[in-house]
Amino acid sequence: MEHRRFSRVIFKGKAHIDIGGHSCQTEVLDLSLKGALIRKPDNWPRSLPKQMLLRIQLNDFPLELEMQVSVAHISDKVVGLHCERIDIESVSHLRRLLELNLGDADVLGRELAELSDSD
Repeated sequence: MEHRRFSRVIFKGKAHIDIGGHSCQTEVLDLSLKGALIRKPDNWPRSLPKQMLLRIQLNDFPLELEMQVSVAHISDKVVGLHCERIDIESVSHLRRLLELNLGDADVLGRELAELSDSD
């Protein structure tokens, strides 16, 4: 059984994934420091570039969280995305969102330390 190294939080929110020359509207189902699970868009292309841009609308703020992602796994209904790169502003928004939802700053601190050690 796979053991997750990073905590996931349920996050229902609107997002867009920019794939090559077009953008697909989608819904984020959960988030972690290392990626996201999204609902597979109806217009999901057959061929994908190695990296795409996931833009997540934060519900309580007029802000977007952006991360460069690659496909980790895919099924008929969902797509697991691996975070390849994230800017400092987006990671600070993601950290705050995870802190609020995890309710344990120590766990998040350990995960951030592990994330920076793995780079």
